[in-house]
Amino acid sequence: MSTRALRTAASGMYSQQLNIEVIANNIANINTTGFKKNKAEFQDMMYQEIPISTLTSDLSQAAKAPSDKIQVGNGVQAVSSQKIFTQGDLTQTNNQLDLAILGDGFFQVKRPDGTYAYTRDGSFKINAEGKIVTASGYYLDPEITLNEDALNLIINKDGTVEVEQVGGGKVQLDNIQLVRFLNPGGLKSIGNNLYEETSSSGAPIYGTPGSNGFGEINQGYLESSNVDIVEEMISMIAAQRAYEINSKTVKTVEDMMTMANNLKRT
Repeated sequence: MSTRALRTAASGMYSQQLNIEVIANNIANINTTGFKKNKAEFQDMMYQEIPISTLTSDLSQAAKAPSDKIQVGNGVQAVSSQKIFTQGDLTQTNNQLDLAILGDGFFQVKRPDGTYAYTRDGSFKINAEGKIVTASGYYLDPEITLNEDALNLIINKDGTVEVEQVGGGKVQLDNIQLVRFLNPGGLKSIGNNLYEETSSSGAPIYGTPGSNGFGEINQGYLESSNVDIVEEMISMIAAQRAYEINSKTVKTVEDMMTMANNLKRT
């Protein structure tokens, strides 16, 4: 029984270590544009049934028990790290290439290998070809290209893109589309503020910003991280205390085993 208690306490320490790592990542990304916090999720492990007769020498008392067996758990295990896609605050930058989504949806970007990724980070740039790209150089899809005569870029809340030209004329370019998923929590994080589609997230659903459940695009704004530093600090303290209590459980079991060994010697 002592070894079972040691394994149970150890599983609690491993789980809280993972919990601290998730919290640390949230805090580290508190200033990352469009970052969505993670939450570690746990579940109890398999239970072992122990007959009451092995725990007591009083067979009459065992016979009166409501059950002839006692279930003893074997600890805890981490099962997932869930993304929480709540809205982050919008910060005004007055940069015409900074775009923030207010509501549901992702920007779709095209990677060099032709595959697509999705992001909430709207801090776009213009490359040497005049195309709108991410900070990593991935093309915004559908592609939007500015020519040499472009003076001012206007992006409306519904995703329509207009360019003021030299001489005062306006030219309308392709519209920016947004993508959403039935289960955004099932998306795979691949770094660089990007997500990949998975079987858990479902297929991408395309739509126009501001309609059919899609959020609006706000030019000149960026979405801040949705990490609440106070909430993360409280979670970190709770995880630290849980880790400490599990470590004390290990020490208590060690003391009990030491006492049992000393009894055998006497």
